[in-house]
Amino acid sequence: MSELTNQTVKALYKTGSYYGRVIEDHPTKQTVLVEILAVEKHPVQGDLHHPKEVNVPLFHERKALSFREKANMPRHTVKPFDSEIPEYNESLKHSLETMKTELKNEDTDWSFHALKALEAVEKDYPIA
Repeated sequence: MSELTNQTVKALYKTGSYYGRVIEDHPTKQTVLVEILAVEKHPVQGDLHHPKEVNVPLFHERKALSFREKANMPRHTVKPFDSEIPEYNESLKHSLETMKTELKNEDTDWSFHALKALEAVEKDYPIA
């Protein structure tokens, strides 16, 4: 992959997906520093090491990365993006609603706990 600095990109970070702008490209480290501009997919709630399980030591609550937050992302998860990037708060609302719908439709113990965790983190977001 060529130099990505200043390009708009779509990137994966843990279990979320984001749109952003590359601030620094570190080819030798295999990471790219991305400034977050919008959320495509909200991070999944629960234990990453035991996906979709409820009986775990800690059921993680994960917030989406914030607007203009910078995150080092693995180079292989960062792809150029040349379409219009949505406004951050609208993209966050949309990603939350999409995830809530998916969790309600799944109707399992895990989805029930994940929905409760998602609703808890949603209270901390500065969106109406």
